[in-house]
Amino acid sequence: MRYHWLYVLAFLTATPLADFAKPLAPWGDVRVKHAWSSVPASWETLGCPSAGTTIDLYIALNPRHDNALIDALYEVSDPKHPRHVHLIAAPLAQQVAELVRPHPETLEFVTSWLAHHGVRPSSISTTHGGGWLTVSNVLVSQANEMLGASYQLYRHAEVNDTIIRTVSYALPDVLHAHIQAVTPTTYFASIRTQRRTPPRHPVKAATVLAEAEATSGKPVTVLSSRATSSQLRWLYKTYAYVPTAADRNTLGIFGYRREYPSVTDLTRFMSNFRADVQPSSLATFAVELVNGGKYNPDKPGAEANLNVQYTSAMAYPTPIIFYSIGGSEKMSDSGEPLPGDVELESLGYLLRKADIPQTISISYGNIEKIVPKEYGRAVCILYAQLGARGVSVLYPSGDDGVGMDCKDESGGVRFVPEYPASCPYLTAVGGATGFGPEVAAPLSGGGFSDLFSRPVYQDVAVSAFLERQGTQYAGLYNPAGRGIPDIAAQALTFPIYLRNARVYQDGTSGSVPIVAGVISLLNDYLIANGRSPLGFLNIRLYDDGFAGLNDITSGSNPGCGTNGFSAVPGWDPVTGLGTPNFQKLQNIFMTPLGGAAGQGNQPKIRGAW
Repeated sequence: MRYHWLYVLAFLTATPLADFAKPLAPWGDVRVKHAWSSVPASWETLGCPSAGTTIDLYIALNPRHDNALIDALYEVSDPKHPRHVHLIAAPLAQQVAELVRPHPETLEFVTSWLAHHGVRPSSISTTHGGGWLTVSNVLVSQANEMLGASYQLYRHAEVNDTIIRTVSYALPDVLHAHIQAVTPTTYFASIRTQRRTPPRHPVKAATVLAEAEATSGKPVTVLSSRATSSQLRWLYKTYAYVPTAADRNTLGIFGYRREYPSVTDLTRFMSNFRADVQPSSLATFAVELVNGGKYNPDKPGAEANLNVQYTSAMAYPTPIIFYSIGGSEKMSDSGEPLPGDVELESLGYLLRKADIPQTISISYGNIEKIVPKEYGRAVCILYAQLGARGVSVLYPSGDDGVGMDCKDESGGVRFVPEYPASCPYLTAVGGATGFGPEVAAPLSGGGFSDLFSRPVYQDVAVSAFLERQGTQYAGLYNPAGRGIPDIAAQALTFPIYLRNARVYQDGTSGSVPIVAGVISLLNDYLIANGRSPLGFLNIRLYDDGFAGLNDITSGSNPGCGTNGFSAVPGWDPVTGLGTPNFQKLQNIFMTPLGGAAGQGNQPKIRGAW
């Protein structure tokens, strides 16, 4: 039986699901969707949640048209394509929803299954651009029955965070073709286990530069061992540009872990490092609260200050929105976690908005090997939705080189890439250091994804690296995987102000706001000239955009007991394509795609897994 989508949607909101459709298939024939062989490392079981505990379930549905969204993403990211008008206005955002919309029969199967388990229609909503169902306030006992699961309370040994998860879950066999993933289930992460990328033991810049000189045999000129915003604006050639589209261009920052930025600290930072901004007190930011987030300027955090201070220094006076995102650290009166998936809630918040910042800076991540394949791929599609709507999303590639805690299930060594940086529909930012020339920062995360195959836009660049790499580290990484990172920026010794004191931070979490500032300025330039914002960057970067980047050819990213990969001419899994040159990128992005300097227009992708 087939229904027009609008009819089905109206039916979902107006008709009790018990009356909507009878079960179309037996629900007793179940098959495991995902399972771990044991409780993931660092988590300990605390037993069953108390009776009456509820969770929210998020169900990612398969779209009616496979790859329609990704094909559209490639088309709108290609200035030569007739479709190169990002789907940014509210009516056009509905086009994105159309691309991810499930088939009506998928809705029939899934809603019938939910009704079979007594789920109330009022607790179900369509979310995340139309490709997900959110089922609110599901009793844990009910979720166990629905999913063949055994939800338990788990506590993380290091951060003492408590979550409700299961080590396995199953679905009726007939639903596997309709449901991509259900969460929270087997993804053992919470907001406090998401890692800020500054390392625990910062590497001193002088030591790094000495190692780079020894490795490359080339002298490395240092203007200062500290990457001040003045030097960064000089290095990346943004110092002469004055934004003129601040009324139409916005930069967003995701903030987690109850870390808040301080206007007082920002004012002092700008007074010291952007003396050209008068009065510096005009540098500020807006705050939006997401998923129960809070804002307390009296308790600023280093990560939040780092992001706000460096995006402000690079992109002033571009408006900045800090999204203070609450999460699983919230506890109920009974001492148990409240429902809600932090990443999904934050992405869903943006996708519901008619106007989204053109550039989003996010400085958190996790190791890919703890991410269930189905979950990671379903969430990755949400970043593709943002890209299709004209948003450039930037994530750090991590600070552990090719990885730490590198043992695989068999006890062998395996490099550990970072997630969500490994998602092929966002831009991953690695780390550099030094000023003349820049070299790879040894902490720069990089490698090849085990979740996502290499996207078409990387074929030429990554294949050239792999040919040069030969058999070194064969078996320690996936050569067919998405390469990380895409681009890089300075990553060592950032001076920031925290509670009125100057402190220093290292890490690719500092590289991200720097690149975000450069991209935001490019968006300002394009918008001021009547052009669309850049949106998903990688299509252009891997074509003619690389000619506007400073290639880094020295240094490496050691980890896993190895020297790691080496930075080489062209793309490499340490610094990607290189660091930005704003003035060159200005000229490139105002011209048609696929010029003489580029690698040629790439064909449409047909899935990245």
